[in-house]
Amino acid sequence: MRRAEIVTAAVLALMSVYLMWKSTELEVGYITGEGPGGGAWPFWLSGIMLICTGFIAVNWFRQTSPPSQSTEPFLDGYGRKMLLLVGGGIFGFIALINIISMYGAMFVFLIYYLRFLGRHTWTLTMTIATLVPVVFFFFFEALMRITLPKGMKFLEPVFNYLNTIIY
Repeated sequence: MRRAEIVTAAVLALMSVYLMWKSTELEVGYITGEGPGGGAWPFWLSGIMLICTGFIAVNWFRQTSPPSQSTEPFLDGYGRKMLLLVGGGIFGFIALINIISMYGAMFVFLIYYLRFLGRHTWTLTMTIATLVPVVFFFFFEALMRITLPKGMKFLEPVFNYLNTIIY
């Protein structure tokens, strides 16, 4: 566990630096009259992620976190099983994006994750699985003006209705 914690922190730090560097291809500052540049969100979120990985490394060095004190293996049988179940769900999510849209794939993944892996009630599962894609739709389509993949027009009536709320 100890080695896995610092390796994970290092990989996340490298990814943060790469994403910060890549986001500078777009404007990362504030553009007068337009708002934040196209690279602002990824740059600053990656910067926050880099700071967080620094805290992980400090905790590892000082051995203040439970993983940094552990001599246990990184993954036991249950950990491998969960990695396959969650990783398989994420691959399914990615595969569904071009078929039922980003928002439809979110809906299906959240049902799988909350109900079948998390064993939450159907009421909680359906509430979260419905609200999260709708909130993301309004965030990306209305606030950020970014259109996410809509798939094979399966959910077009839903998107049309939500667009009437925006416009």
